[in-house]
Amino acid sequence: MPTSLPPDAPLLVLATPGEITGVAEEIAAVVRVDHPQIEVRLKTVTDLADSLPSGRDAVVVPLLTWEDPVVMAEIGKAVAASGSGAVVTDALGPHPLLAEALHIRLAERGLARADRVRLLNVGSPTDAVILGTVGGQRAVQAVQATAVLLASRLTLPVLAASMDSEPGVALAAQQLRKAGAERLAIAPCMIGHEAPEGTVEQAAAAIDAGHAEPLGSHSAIAELVARAYGSQLAT
Repeated sequence: MPTSLPPDAPLLVLATPGEITGVAEEIAAVVRVDHPQIEVRLKTVTDLADSLPSGRDAVVVPLLTWEDPVVMAEIGKAVAASGSGAVVTDALGPHPLLAEALHIRLAERGLARADRVRLLNVGSPTDAVILGTVGGQRAVQAVQATAVLLASRLTLPVLAASMDSEPGVALAAQQLRKAGAERLAIAPCMIGHEAPEGTVEQAAAAIDAGHAEPLGSHSAIAELVARAYGSQLAT
């Protein structure tokens, strides 16, 4: 990312499928602090068409951890309706930074070792992790690469499973326990606005597992947003 940009540089427009308050607002604030040279706007997907400028380039970054086809289609329609010629980037994942942030969220709850290099002789607080997602089996397939990256970081089995459809986390827990894993944890691969409040807690309680917090405004999310914007500048 350049340290300075011309006044007519493309806007960075964050498109959120949820409310612009709360976690989305926090992410936008982190991006502004980390990259003050970028003009950042935050819009809901439904308000996107009316907010894109017609006389200035814009880069629209979806606040999604996977390519949700429904949301991405809505963003595409909004951009087309605006007539602005704005460019839409891919979703933020899969990416190693997502796996790093998921690892940190687990460690914050005492569900993973914070440093897998220096603490190799210390027993892991969990035997396996379920990478929880929302959006049905399409979402599960989309986050498989992130599950592999997280498993590599934790040196533990990681299975992706849906928290809002069947087969879901119950089947994943059954498979992991059948393989000998007793202590399970759910790592939600979501920013936080993708599902109703309590979704993660209910999924964890149903299988007697611990759970981490959603990714939220973790610095990795802000960094992925900036990288997505920067990659469009390069082209």
